[in-house]
Amino acid sequence: MKPLQSYELDPGVTPAATVIVLHGLGADGTDFLPMADEMDLSAIGPVRWVLPRAPVRPVTINRGMAMRAWYDILGTDLVRREDEAGLRESTALVHGLLRREMARGVPASRIVLAGFSQGSAITLLAGLRFGERLAGLAGLSGYLPLADRTGAERDAANAAVPIFLGHGRQDGVVPLARGQQSRDALLALDCAVEWHDYPMEHSVSLEEMRDLQRWLLRVLA
Repeated sequence: MKPLQSYELDPGVTPAATVIVLHGLGADGTDFLPMADEMDLSAIGPVRWVLPRAPVRPVTINRGMAMRAWYDILGTDLVRREDEAGLRESTALVHGLLRREMARGVPASRIVLAGFSQGSAITLLAGLRFGERLAGLAGLSGYLPLADRTGAERDAANAAVPIFLGHGRQDGVVPLARGQQSRDALLALDCAVEWHDYPMEHSVSLEEMRDLQRWLLRVLA
């Protein structure tokens, strides 16, 4: 399995923390370069931003068109028809990315894994199953995949990891109710979830970025 290609914003000195952001379906790591540029985390010291690119694969719901995707979308029912093989493949790739960051000198406890839409799903899937405690998980406009397996498969190291979840109230791609169901499933497992919803569609808003910045400063303090 080839390692993920990534864009990086490196501070040029030993980072105090790393934030890894996983993009959404058909997008690219560059989508979050503006966010990384504008987010002020100077209070915690220099931060390395890692913006990986998902593998290119055919996506069923888009008529088999090949695009960057963390897993296949088989249909509109995100619960009953899940691409388990693709989900687990991307989980392994992201675990490799986390281990690489640790090998570069950033402990797991100083790494935040974040993502948007599909990237949010992989953030929750991979983060909760990682074997060393992370600083936090941030899921934007996403959902919890393989939800019925989470309790049995999550690693004890990240059972209490802080989780930021943000969602648009008018989201027509991943409906708000799907995000709320995921939130409730995590709360039922006693996960430390901070939930926010916003007057927006399937997107990221300035208000959400401000809330996320405050959360990042707290979990990385």
